[in-house]
Amino acid sequence: MKLEHVAFNVSDPAAMAAWYCQHCGFRIVHAPPGPARAHFIADDAGMILEIYNNPPEQVPDYRNMHPLIVHIAFDSPDPDADAARLCAAGCQLVEEIRPGDGTVILMLRDPWGLALQLCKRAKALD
Repeated sequence: MKLEHVAFNVSDPAAMAAWYCQHCGFRIVHAPPGPARAHFIADDAGMILEIYNNPPEQVPDYRNMHPLIVHIAFDSPDPDADAARLCAAGCQLVEEIRPGDGTVILMLRDPWGLALQLCKRAKALD
């Protein structure tokens, strides 16, 4: 098996998908018609996120959830520059982690409150 996608129930899937395409380099790969207004977006490596709205299930209160409960992590060669760019586009910086080995992890919240993590690791995970 392989991972197909990770999904997030959100209040405004179209606006959120457009923001991720404009500011994080995603592209829309599928947006089927229907009441959930689902948008499947992919990065350059083919990782797919599904952004949808599916009542009667409630949209989680991402803004009030600790970022370690759920977040989208990005590998960033320059987290400080990416954070500045994303904050200018509506993100909020939440936390900086700099353990001193060259690793930089910045936690942000996107305009809908979902946590984003920008990672520059001293030693790659793979």
